[in-house]
Amino acid sequence: MDGLPTPQRRWAMTAVTIAIVMAVLDGALINLALPLMAQDLGASPSLVVWVVSSYQLVITVSLFPFSALGDRIGYSRVFIGGMLLFTAASLACALASSVYSLIGARVLQGLGASALMSVNIALIRYIYPKHALGRGIGYNTLIVALSATAGPSIAAAILAVAPWPWLFGINVPLGLAASAIGILALPKSPLRKQSFDMSGSILSAITIGILVIAADGMGYDGKSSLWISMQAFVIVALLVWLYFDQRRKTNPAIPLDILRIPSVGLSSLTAILSYVVQSLSYVGLPFLFHSIIGFSVLETGLLMSAWPLALALVSPVAGRLSDRFSAGRLGTLGLALLCLGLTMLLLMPDQPSVADVFWRMGLCGLGFGLFQAPNSKAIIVGSPLHRTGAASALQSAARLFGQTLGAALVANMLKQPLEAAATEILFMALAFSIAGCMASSLRIVVKDKPA
Repeated sequence: MDGLPTPQRRWAMTAVTIAIVMAVLDGALINLALPLMAQDLGASPSLVVWVVSSYQLVITVSLFPFSALGDRIGYSRVFIGGMLLFTAASLACALASSVYSLIGARVLQGLGASALMSVNIALIRYIYPKHALGRGIGYNTLIVALSATAGPSIAAAILAVAPWPWLFGINVPLGLAASAIGILALPKSPLRKQSFDMSGSILSAITIGILVIAADGMGYDGKSSLWISMQAFVIVALLVWLYFDQRRKTNPAIPLDILRIPSVGLSSLTAILSYVVQSLSYVGLPFLFHSIIGFSVLETGLLMSAWPLALALVSPVAGRLSDRFSAGRLGTLGLALLCLGLTMLLLMPDQPSVADVFWRMGLCGLGFGLFQAPNSKAIIVGSPLHRTGAASALQSAARLFGQTLGAALVANMLKQPLEAAATEILFMALAFSIAGCMASSLRIVVKDKPA
């Protein structure tokens, strides 16, 4: 069957939407409440930061194992199991009486969120008919963008009327509703008689975890060159070990098999490079707007919202266009517009108005939105049907790794004087966007070999 019938499709997408909104919001809601958590739980700021870091780290290291499990036992089972775990962990977070129990509950919540994120696009491949798949992925991109954009505002609204545990408590009724709808409406993907790559899953989790922690700590001072060299040696050794372990397996946890497909490999590279640009811009530009140019906090918030708002507006359109035009052409056009927007930011006058900056940020968001949905579709459609879960996790992993690397680069550049750092961040973002545009353009001429 090519997709679900319309009534069931709507219910299935309702379950997916609720789950993704919850998972994305919980990565964006909590930052605002960290000082309150530290005060109420008697924890130091450095310790309470792990309420956020543990959640993000667990998601990153467990995406591929969950996707491999989804390929084997079915995506809806992994999704519903993840939803139930996320809901139970949210209740545990709301009831936590110490920072350690809160962090432990966040680890479980991260596992639930990872299960959801690892298979959500894989499910969309079964929910929508082939001719409308781009529309479904564009809708998914829109939901992620709106959730990330609205996170701080929703957190502020909740904290204005309720204590911080309610940031987690609201997930409980939503999670139960999404689980019930999912059980009734989600499509049943074919079960695969294949072994689960347990050793590869453990090795990949360790390798990716160490890599993310090392990248996240790049910006901290006080590390000796010997310590940095030891970290680099361990990471390279683990990557080599992981590569040779995975290349000999038929259904590896790390999807090297589908990365060898030109369209998938190039689309994944394009995604990593582009998400580095997004992270560089999201983390670094507030310093330029507020500390260098002198915009107020309110004006800076308005300017930073132009990118995700433009992204949200164009994502459904880009999804529909991806059902008619290739990801290579749409992605290259989008990233060319992103390059143009970043160039215009570099060429701004010394004292720009809010309008001068807003349209430039909007142009960046327009270009990024035009790239995002078609690129995600290219990774999914370019992969064999029985490896859809791995492709879904690959798309999420590319986003998380690119964002982590971008944030680490910003942290390193902020070691120098702020004015020089702000300009360097923009040049770095432009360089990565040009590289992403070049990687995307290769998809126009490089064709996949027939299966």
